[in-house]
Amino acid sequence: MELREEVAKEMRLLRERAPEVSGSVACTVDGLMLACDGSDDTSERTSALAAAVLSLSRRMSEMAGRGVLEETLMSGTAGFAAFYPAGPTIVLTVLAEPGTNLGLLRLEGRKTAAAVAALASRNR
Repeated sequence: MELREEVAKEMRLLRERAPEVSGSVACTVDGLMLACDGSDDTSERTSALAAAVLSLSRRMSEMAGRGVLEETLMSGTAGFAAFYPAGPTIVLTVLAEPGTNLGLLRLEGRKTAAAVAALASRNR
């Protein structure tokens, strides 16, 4: 199975485990889309912005002495966007509805990011 298909499968499993997740996008740290789960027509733009968010978040975490970045969570009036490093080369963006259980989102987002990182490592 190709990496894109395996990553898309992990993202579908995330949505099954966390029903408030409305979609997700996996991209490279350069902003190139790898896989998308959901009906987001803006996935190409989302990929570029996600890569930038991850880069800035990593720099801020390091500069502030907070250790290795685990996630960045954005909260808006229409829901949440969480950004997870999935190894050194992939960013996982997870979109969730208002009222989402953030503990579950964080747990499942990290679990999915770790699975995606393992897939990417295996497919090098």
